[in-house]
Amino acid sequence: MKLWKKIRWYLFALLVFSGILFIIFNEDGVIKYYQLKSQLMELQVQIDSLDEVNTQLEAEIDSLTRKVPAKIEQTAREKYDMLRKGETKVEVIER
Repeated sequence: MKLWKKIRWYLFALLVFSGILFIIFNEDGVIKYYQLKSQLMELQVQIDSLDEVNTQLEAEIDSLTRKVPAKIEQTAREKYDMLRKGETKVEVIER
C-alpha cells in the first residue's frame, strides 16, 4: 500500500512538472508571450515616432495650404534651391 502511494505521488509530481514545462515552452507559452510583449513595445516606440513625424508633416501641409508666404519661401529655398532676384548661392564645404 505504501508503494502505491509513493508511485501516485511521483506520477502526480511528473504530471505537474510536465505541465509547467508545457506552459513555458510550447509555441504559445510564457517564452513566446515575453517575446511578443517585447516586440509590441518596440512597435509602440516606432508608432510614437511616426506619430510625431506625421504631426510635423500635417503642420507643414496646413501652413502650405493656407499659403503662408514664409513657409512657401522656405520650402522653395530648401527643396528646390530657388533664389530671389539678385541673390547668389554660397556653398560652404566643411573639412
